[in-house]
Amino acid sequence: MSDKIIKPEDEWKNQLSEEAYYVTRKKGTERPFTGKYYYLDDEGIYKCICCGNPLFRSDTKFDAGCGWPSFYEPVSESSVVYEDDLSFGMERKEVKCGKCDAHLGHLFEDGPAPTGLRFCINSVSLDFDIKNPD
Repeated sequence: MSDKIIKPEDEWKNQLSEEAYYVTRKKGTERPFTGKYYYLDDEGIYKCICCGNPLFRSDTKFDAGCGWPSFYEPVSESSVVYEDDLSFGMERKEVKCGKCDAHLGHLFEDGPAPTGLRFCINSVSLDFDIKNPD
């Protein structure tokens, strides 16, 4: 994705809540079943809390029972980027915002059809634009 957003750490700290900064800029994780979007089932678009980049459509969200919002595909191939994550003695695929490199969560290959993927995403890394009623 072109036009990457790069800011000094102090700007991110001033822009984000303490928890959002910890998760998105320091690769933290919110506690399971505590995020504001875990139970949300409104129609709309989930965006990056840091830069507003559209990430996931609500119609790709599903209940994986894992404690974090789960999606089976991003809005576009460039919406997210991936990085190998070998922390905590595990092999995982980190999911980051394609525009600002914010840590969003992790990708697993145990999701539903049609992709078989589960994007396990921290609520605090997201913002939500509700679909306007027609």
